Amino acid sequence: MTEITQVDATGHACPMPLLMAKRALNGLQSGQRVRVLATDSGSVRDFRVFAEQTGHRLLESAEQDGVFTYLIEKA
Repeated sequence: MTEITQVDATGHACPMPLLMAKRALNGLQSGQRVRVLATDSGSVRDFRVFAEQTGHRLLESAEQDGVFTYLIEKA
């Protein structure tokens, strides 16, 4: 089972959730994963574009009760 780093960016407006995720990814090795929790609806587009531009894999993108969850695997 792969250990997943958790980043709680709830309550932060863009671009903070993305910046917090980038900071976490910088500390990981290729293939490791980070899960980000955010409440900013703008983060949906931000994380999709971020994954496309950086080559990281956006494995999950979900929303439940106003909380957006992203699972990203480092390239």
